[in-house]
Amino acid sequence: MERQLLAQEQRLSGTGAWTPGSLSTLRSNLRELPNPLSSPNVSGLAVATRRPSYGKEQQVKSILRELLVYIVFLTDLCILTFGMVSTDMYYLNRVMSHLFLETPSSEADGVTFRSIGSIADFWKFAEGPLLDGLYWDKWYNNVTLTTQKTSSHIYYENLLLGVAQIRQLKVRNGTCSIYPYFRTLLKDCYSEYRYRAEDRAAFGLKNGSEWKYLSVSSLSPWYWGYVGLYSNGGFIFTLPKSKQESAEKLVSLRQNSWLTRGTRVVFIDFSMYNANINLFCIIRLVVEFPATGGALTSSQIYSVKLLRYVTYYDYFLASCEVTFCLFVIAFIIHEIIKIATLKAEYFRSAWNWLNILLVVISVLAIAFNIYRTVEVSLLMEELLSNSSVYPDFYFLASWQVHYNNMIAVNVFFAWIKIFKYVSFNKTMTQLSSTLSRCAKDIIGFAIMFFIIFFAYAQLGYLVFGSQVDEFSTFQNCIFTQFRIVLGDFNFATIEEANSILGPIYFITFVFSVFFVLLNMFLAIINDTYSEVKADFAAIPSQEFAISDFLSQDFVTFGGIVLDCQNMTLPAGSSPPSVETCLVKHPARLTRSACPVPGPGQAQAEEDGDGHEGGRSEPGEREEGYPKPAQLHKWKENFRRKPPSREDLSSVSSQGSVSPEDFQELFRYTAELEKELDGVNKKLHRIMKKGNR
Repeated sequence: MERQLLAQEQRLSGTGAWTPGSLSTLRSNLRELPNPLSSPNVSGLAVATRRPSYGKEQQVKSILRELLVYIVFLTDLCILTFGMVSTDMYYLNRVMSHLFLETPSSEADGVTFRSIGSIADFWKFAEGPLLDGLYWDKWYNNVTLTTQKTSSHIYYENLLLGVAQIRQLKVRNGTCSIYPYFRTLLKDCYSEYRYRAEDRAAFGLKNGSEWKYLSVSSLSPWYWGYVGLYSNGGFIFTLPKSKQESAEKLVSLRQNSWLTRGTRVVFIDFSMYNANINLFCIIRLVVEFPATGGALTSSQIYSVKLLRYVTYYDYFLASCEVTFCLFVIAFIIHEIIKIATLKAEYFRSAWNWLNILLVVISVLAIAFNIYRTVEVSLLMEELLSNSSVYPDFYFLASWQVHYNNMIAVNVFFAWIKIFKYVSFNKTMTQLSSTLSRCAKDIIGFAIMFFIIFFAYAQLGYLVFGSQVDEFSTFQNCIFTQFRIVLGDFNFATIEEANSILGPIYFITFVFSVFFVLLNMFLAIINDTYSEVKADFAAIPSQEFAISDFLSQDFVTFGGIVLDCQNMTLPAGSSPPSVETCLVKHPARLTRSACPVPGPGQAQAEEDGDGHEGGRSEPGEREEGYPKPAQLHKWKENFRRKPPSREDLSSVSSQGSVSPEDFQELFRYTAELEKELDGVNKKLHRIMKKGNR
């Protein structure tokens, strides 16, 4: 390395014929020298850190601008999302749940909706707690409310919209097969509910909609219950506006056996509106009558905000919605341009797929917003024209819930996308490197893990499925085993179901999965992370451009005085003032730290040039080539005394350089690079003019 430095010195002091290749060779040789600034005994020395190249800086600035725009978009999206929900929704759901699901009947047995176990219990609930909850025509002191004769206000605050609707679905007789031994004993056979097994024939009195099957062409999704997936049609009737008339209607249906052995499900639907908090509450009570006998109850209570623009805050949200639409349009155009530019290469990036997902979900959300607004207006017009019909807000509420879920997923992935912009962080890079490096090991381990896990799930389902609710289905077995891994389990029920296989299953599962497999998984990640961390410590990464860019700007603007006064300068030169740094070299504040006069620069400043080395004066720019005086000044700068042979010999013998020597060499090389860059530009312009 010493011979290379001497050869560079001879070129400099002799011919002066420098080339960009020789300059880069000298800089690389200087970088190979031990850095004295890393020693612990050096303090108070300002270090000029390397900044990224100009192209890299432009890329970093572009990423920062994109990050700023994305933060604005994310803020707007979060305002819209959280503007759709409120704590009032939870309290309204809780009040309605208590009223219709937990209020007992006035009889001695006190039947509630949750305790319905037969058809007889259903009629007790319908004629008791259901009617009491739907019709509030008296005050707490039994004073009749004259203002609510034509409408009902549940809890005196929630207006019942239209009337309630009750619907049932039946299956035909003979839809199941009877074993020959029992055909003489059993004449009727009603299977579990299937769409093809529906009984659509009129029955009973056959004089009303409740006795005739009605097909409903609604956009409402089918209901997925405990034991079946139920369609939207059925035998339907609505309750009158009066509580007395509704009670008489229910008694008549009960006496005429409206519910039969073929009945598999009954739906009770109604809606209400609370003007105090501008919320709709849509309630569906479901009672399933499975083929096993008995009854299973479930409910859906949705509190949604269907009328969006009422208060000033709602109009602020409307402006945010407009901004969101503009962002989505801009993102669509941006992604189309990227696809046209990159073509197939575009789809090889996971971040681009995430962008497509965000755009698609956002477009669907905008379309649903428009559709919901139009549909609510139509429903309200129909309701106002005839208040004795059932307004089907259920399909709007169900789609609103799906919309909320979709937006929640959109917000989740929008926050995940921030990792794309913070990947310059060392910790995030270590995390991604750890996951990518151990991916193969984790995949191999996952195969082994799930083989054992599903083997235990099948064992639990076959042994305990008929007796323990947590193992009643294969899906429940999987979730139950995950709960056991997390420490949430009920060992008594397992032991009670099978006193021999229960403890064996539990002990072997905990030992195999929790103590062995789970710790192997953690060991794989831990070992890989240790390796990645050691690699990062041994080989400093140069990929944290944004972090270096921000930290360098902080040093440049915040520590400019300290840098200028603490740097060691050549003999005979004085440190530049802060005014010199800020006034004479404003462009350098964005390219490097506070400039320190190198060879030839201090003299240039004393002469009052006021421009950087290698830059042409206004007159020179007009002519396209430098003046002879400027060329002479450059020649003198090049012939400044380089590092002596004795200095280089001492460097080679000692194996390290002092901070002063290292900084002088570095400044000298950097100044030469700047000077040569300017000369090359001037020569290029001269040759270009000569060719003309």
